[in-house]
Amino acid sequence: MERYLCIHGHFYQPPRENPWLEAVEIQDSAHPYHDWNERITAECYAPNTATRILDGDMRIVDIISNYARISFNFGPTVLSWMEHNTPEVYKAIRESDRQSMQWRSGHGNAIAQAYNHMIMPLANRRDKTTQVIWGIKDFSYRFGRNPEGMWLPETAVDIDTLEVLAGNGITFTLLAPRQASRTRKIGTGKWKDVKGSRLDPSMPYLCRLPSGRKIVIFFYDGPISQAVAFENLLNRGEDFANRLLSGFSDARQWPQILSIATDGESYGHHHRFGDMALAHAVNHIESNGLARLSNYGEYLEKHPPTHEVEIFERSSWSCVHGIERWRSDCGCNSGGYAHWDQQWRQPLREALDWLREQITFRYESTGKTLLKNPWQARNEYISVVLDRSEDSISRFFAQHSRTQLSREEKTTALKLLEMQRHAMLMYTSCGWFFDELSGLETVQIIQYAGRAIQLCEDITKGRIEDQFKIRLGRAKSNIPEHGDGARIYEKFVKPAMIDLKKVGAHFAISSLFTDYREKPDIFSYEVSQDDFHRIEAGKTKLALGRISVMSRITLDAELISFCVLHMGDHALNGGVRTFIGDEAYSSMKAEISRAFEQGAFADIIRLMDQHFGMNNYSLAHLFRDEQRKILRLIIEQTLDEFRAAYRTMYNSNRLLMGFFHETGMPVPKEFRAAAGFTLNFDIREMFLGETMDVDRVQDLARDMKRWDFPLDSVDIEFTVRHRLENIMEMLQDAPGDIPLMTEVRNMLEVIRLFPIDINYWQVQNFYYRIAKTVYRDFSAKANSGDAEAVQWRSIFKYIGEMLYFDINAVLEET
Repeated sequence: MERYLCIHGHFYQPPRENPWLEAVEIQDSAHPYHDWNERITAECYAPNTATRILDGDMRIVDIISNYARISFNFGPTVLSWMEHNTPEVYKAIRESDRQSMQWRSGHGNAIAQAYNHMIMPLANRRDKTTQVIWGIKDFSYRFGRNPEGMWLPETAVDIDTLEVLAGNGITFTLLAPRQASRTRKIGTGKWKDVKGSRLDPSMPYLCRLPSGRKIVIFFYDGPISQAVAFENLLNRGEDFANRLLSGFSDARQWPQILSIATDGESYGHHHRFGDMALAHAVNHIESNGLARLSNYGEYLEKHPPTHEVEIFERSSWSCVHGIERWRSDCGCNSGGYAHWDQQWRQPLREALDWLREQITFRYESTGKTLLKNPWQARNEYISVVLDRSEDSISRFFAQHSRTQLSREEKTTALKLLEMQRHAMLMYTSCGWFFDELSGLETVQIIQYAGRAIQLCEDITKGRIEDQFKIRLGRAKSNIPEHGDGARIYEKFVKPAMIDLKKVGAHFAISSLFTDYREKPDIFSYEVSQDDFHRIEAGKTKLALGRISVMSRITLDAELISFCVLHMGDHALNGGVRTFIGDEAYSSMKAEISRAFEQGAFADIIRLMDQHFGMNNYSLAHLFRDEQRKILRLIIEQTLDEFRAAYRTMYNSNRLLMGFFHETGMPVPKEFRAAAGFTLNFDIREMFLGETMDVDRVQDLARDMKRWDFPLDSVDIEFTVRHRLENIMEMLQDAPGDIPLMTEVRNMLEVIRLFPIDINYWQVQNFYYRIAKTVYRDFSAKANSGDAEAVQWRSIFKYIGEMLYFDINAVLEET
């Protein structure tokens, strides 16, 4: 009988966007990357678009896309981030789905996901419906087709959720084997008890619903999936392939499908090089005819269900107690702190449930005056979330507004809809999954709640925040200094809140250091400069002006006047207020400008207090990324002085250090600190420069080895890798450029002088593309006696060897 293999990867990350900026700010824990989305993309999402197939000598013989060979889903919030931040990876994932449709009888490998990873059985019917509709429309927007299947967050399921899936055209979903209660062959009366994961997962099952609808459920192989995620099965591709094949049985008399499912991040992020183990396994199985790679849609078309199933309601794949992990102290946790409890989960959910009801009442009462059907409008609002353009917003209101709305009314309607969006985002499952109330994932969902509250109070002019904090205060942290949810809200949520004045303050302060265009974008806001002046006197700078700040999300706008004084270092004072008229603005501008020209800086501070009152701002009020950038500019001269001092200490004492070394005496740590810093700095700068002095780099490498100084490997690897990637990208655009190719060769040779493990993934991709597109032509010219082509081919092959390619295999295929 036929054997089908379907490996499913659930690719998802907790949301990390600042709810007020709609962007991920810098995260130090992800260093040397900007944030964890960027880091996990580099470690997992990107490598799976171009994964290496290795031979027995660990040389690359081919590069393939895993996404074109496995079933997968991506969280919509991850794809949204990817679309704007790593478009080449985003494009490759979509292209892989299109490729799979050609290979899998018109069925794509990608399936949808309920929108923001909400635990569906704990949601009300409205939220379930919107989550499914948004998941479908987000998928269609990205993949250009309707989804056949949908992944349920944490595979959490109940009958009502299945009804919503089936009612919206979803054909199948995927569950854990322990979520099946009983099965039977279709058309027979006798049920078989399969509690305790005793179900046979090698076939699909029909699930009949109370409404008369039906949905197909695939159950993944539990033991093999567990081994992939937690038992180091991805250490060797051969072991992975053999374990997959062990899931088939000759005793089965039907076309069996072996299905496994894990977090997609297993393939590269949780397990380094897991993407290559996956590629090796599927390549081995497919090329040797041991099973047919397939996806759920294709298998269903060929082999409809012969059996039906009844499920355990309110069950999931990551909580043995059902869905208690997301509402109670059930005992499921990350296992890091045995003395902690998770009693905070229940009051957190109760506080959010209370907030949802408060928001619902206000949404309905205000929304019905502006929108024909507020809940239908919410379901369709995903079109605006996906496309914030003026045309998209106009189309939305043309369809859903009760009457012709004024700009102010449109802003109110958009605020209502954004309030609802954040009221769903605050239920993202990650907020309850881990161990501690003050954890990043939980603070994130409380920030979503804070944004929903801010919008609600802005629309209705009523107060609900205080009552919310009282309820949140019933959730107790395991960390004494954090106290409870109310204190966490004040400590981590309130300071993150942003209004239009704070955006104006960010522009005002940063305008002292940045030359903005007339209408700059600041994250999800647009600033229009109506009047702007910057004056400098030595190290002292003054900026003042009038700007309009508009949210591109809600279209809310405010006219703002400002003045900022920088007197060097971090001494900066700023005033921002709502524009109150030309007369007051002209007076402020004239008085402060005059005081600056006179050098009366104390008078400027007094005048700022007079004109702006308590609306004072400093460098502390900048958004995090710009704050880092500006502080770096401010201290650059000081850093140069430190570097010069270290260099002087090293150069002045180098001979003495040599004496210590030759006599076997330990080099004083003060000497080592100065020398280690200087050498690491010089190595990094050498790779950053426009040209590289190979002899100088060799000297630096010898010094590092002689003194046995630790290399700043993380930062230098990051620097070297990106330099190489930039050169290889230029070479891809001009493949015949021999000097450029020579530079690549020299860099690769120099890198070998240092104890550093370079991630050549992108560099190898560029090389592979050149090999597949132009190598044949250059080789033909070389064979005909073209001296330049002979040189080109020789260098190109040498580079391939240094990049760990099996040159004969890769170049033969061209």
